[in-house]
Amino acid sequence: MRVLLSTYGTRGDVEPLAALAVRLRELGVEVRMCVPPDDEFARRLAGLGVDPVPVGPPVRDVARGTAMPSAAELARYRTALLDTQFGIYPAALDGCDALVAAGLAQIAARSVAEAAGVRYVYASYAAVHLPSPHHAPPPRPGWPEPETTDNRTRWELDARNVNAQFAEALNGHRTSLGLPPVDDVRDHVLTDRPWLAADPVLGPWPKTPGLDVTQTGTWSLPDERPLPEDLLTFLDAGAPPVYVGFGSARPAQDVARGVIEALRAQGQRALVSRGWADLGLIDDRDDCFALGEVNQQRLFGRVAAVVHHGGAGTTATAARAGVPQVVVAGQVSDNPYWAGRVAALDIGAALDGPAPGAESLSVALKTALAPATRARAKALGDEIRTDGAAVAAKLLVDSLR
Repeated sequence: MRVLLSTYGTRGDVEPLAALAVRLRELGVEVRMCVPPDDEFARRLAGLGVDPVPVGPPVRDVARGTAMPSAAELARYRTALLDTQFGIYPAALDGCDALVAAGLAQIAARSVAEAAGVRYVYASYAAVHLPSPHHAPPPRPGWPEPETTDNRTRWELDARNVNAQFAEALNGHRTSLGLPPVDDVRDHVLTDRPWLAADPVLGPWPKTPGLDVTQTGTWSLPDERPLPEDLLTFLDAGAPPVYVGFGSARPAQDVARGVIEALRAQGQRALVSRGWADLGLIDDRDDCFALGEVNQQRLFGRVAAVVHHGGAGTTATAARAGVPQVVVAGQVSDNPYWAGRVAALDIGAALDGPAPGAESLSVALKTALAPATRARAKALGDEIRTDGAAVAAKLLVDSLR
């Protein structure tokens, strides 16, 4: 049995599928995985024994700089990526029994699977990416935000935007494959039976007519890597610090400085994760420590709180560790959704916008560091147990048998 997995995005998009790949291999399945050609993804998959198939430009090149590309640039980039997918996916899928795609960028995946006559599964990492009147669609870079607050209307406008971007190009490729055209590109990609790779305690699916969603739990792997010695020395030198990191996101200018200053005003130490923005320390005082790639699963159990951008992976890791969170959410993808979930569960605080002021930062940190917040975060962490990748792997294998 052989399966093709496919995604395009940052580490937060790649890691969950890598976890699924490992669980599939444990069940005797051969796995290939389409990912961006960034070196870090190739190394990661090689270390797991998974064959990487590079697709599209490196994500770091697209994410370089502090400004979002223009709407016109994003439109050209999305169309080029679709054409690239149709050029690469058929060969990558050769000999496979199924294709599992994650992310709306996977516009070509279902058509290629359909032409090959193999099973297609769409997976989302957050409920907000699936249409429901219970929430609005996530912000999509380069597309206008509607003025209406009615969720159903916003989803209808979202479908129109997806069609405007992709319908002509997608249906042109489908015609060349001998397939009929599709009227609704977004729902074609999502299917009416998608999987949701998110923890049902942290990010539950609100039951919605028309969608038969299978929620498997978060796809992640246990990380056994030790923490670096210099980091352990810093941790042991005082009270648990507050972790500050924004992963592959573009934080607002000086946001790390603002967080460090707010923490110092409350007598707290800080850990600053460099991330893709290459954040650093603001001075040489010994109450702050800068770190690179690290085992967050092990580290978060030793911090007082986690300040982050609202990525699905960081939110889930902090929640499993039972540690309070402060989400400084960017206005893209599922970041605002996870910020809202942290606030709704009362396990931390969510700040509106990527450039919070000093007063709002101070209040948010006080909320997260309060003993009652930590108690709620720990109680929630004790409820998160499901190995979602193992659940999904068994579901897929059982369906193929």
